[in-house]
Order: sequence, then C-alpha cells, then structure tokens
Amino acid sequence: MKLGFIGTGNISSDVITGICNSKLKVKKIIISPRNKNKAKLLSKKFKKKILIAKNNQEVVNNSNWLFLGVLPEVGKTILPRLNFKSNQTIISFMSTIKLNQLKKITNKKSKIIRAIPMPPISLGKGPIAIYPPNKKVKNFFNKIGTSIEIKNEGLSNNFWAISGTMASFYEILKVLSDWQVKKGLKRLDAQKYTTSLYSALAQLAEVYSSKNLKKFVLDSQTPGGLNWQGVNELRKSGYFKSLEKSVNNILKRLNKA
Repeated sequence: MKLGFIGTGNISSDVITGICNSKLKVKKIIISPRNKNKAKLLSKKFKKKILIAKNNQEVVNNSNWLFLGVLPEVGKTILPRLNFKSNQTIISFMSTIKLNQLKKITNKKSKIIRAIPMPPISLGKGPIAIYPPNKKVKNFFNKIGTSIEIKNEGLSNNFWAISGTMASFYEILKVLSDWQVKKGLKRLDAQKYTTSLYSALAQLAEVYSSKNLKKFVLDSQTPGGLNWQGVNELRKSGYFKSLEKSVNNILKRLNKA
C-alpha cells in the first residue's frame, strides 16, 4: 500500500509517526513539500518509508490512499486544482468540509472518509472517529489507535467539538503544576505527578467507559472529603457549566461552516 499526505502539519505528522512506528505494512508514504521543515524532519526520521514529492499532484498520482491534512480554507483553494484518481481512498482530516463538498472537489467515484485523529495517535493511542463507516479504514486506524465509526455525519461535529477541548485539558495540567511550583515543588516533580495522575485516571475511566461516568464522580468522593470539596467548589464557581458552554460554542461554529 502506498499512502499520500497533502499537508504535513501537526496532525498529519502525528498520523505519519504513528503509522511508521506501527506494524502496518506500508510500502511508501509520499508527503507534500508544503511544510518543508516538517517534511524534512519526517523524511530524516523515517528514511526508508518517507518520500517528499515535488508537488501535491505527485502525491495524488502515486498514492492508493490519500490523506488530506490541510486547514479547511487551504483545502478549498488547493484541492480543486488537483486531478484525483477514481480508485483512490481519500481520508480527510478537515473539520468543516463535509462529505458532499469533498465529492464535488475530488472525484465522485473515490471512496471518501472523514476522520478525526488526535495527537496521541503518534504513540498508537487515542480515538479516531470516522464517517461513513468503512471496514478497511476502521481496521487501519485500529492499528494506530481506536476507531469509532459514526453513522450520521450530522453527529460528527460533536466529536470535532470535543476535540476542541484538548488545549483546555493541557491548561488544567499546567495550572495544577504551576500551583505546586508556587508551593515549593520542583517543576519536574510537579509535572510528573500531575500528568501521571491524570493519565492513570483517564486509563481507569477508559476501562470502564461502558458504564455511566456519573458513577466515577460519586465513587471518587466521600461526603466531606477532599474530592467532595474540590468538585463542589468547582460546581459552585460555574466551572462545569462554562466547559459545557465552551463546547456548545465550538459546535455552533462547526455547524455554521
């Protein structure tokens, strides 16, 4: 299988890294020269698998599966100029360009999938929401993460909206680490403790993700205890409502696109 990537920004780089570090059988990965520095770094890191194309059309011509990893506004400009192959599988990471738009831009005979990968894919971890359901694409992403199939494109924006909380999650880790440093801890120790704690909590929640998460909220606190105090103070401050409001606003932006 030959894979092609148009766009070598953060997400594409993470996906390429995940692929190269996995057991997936890939002959070559042809990448666009759009981000020259990242393209060179990837080529240097994975010499035997990466080939930098001269231009985007060369990527299209030499790939069985084509990944679109550019910003939506960039995609609307550069993609109509390209000649796509009818037998290609096209996987788009662009958040606001829907399936019917992609079909008009590319080729109606191509198999087009929308996917939502996240940075942990570089480590072979994390969810990848895909629409429409496709067995081959699902199996592919299951080798470098966890595929979640979406049966209704209208619901895909919900996943994109949640992905928009990633920076907020890291901000929480930063605030808690900074607080510990202010209280006298070394930064390395503070960050190691905070990140390890939240990583373990997330892993535990994932194991029991088939259950209602409300149970975790209740089971992790004792009336009058530290966690009881923490969650109630955040609740009173409107923290959780603000989080929900933020996700709703992201969703509104996606729905308007």
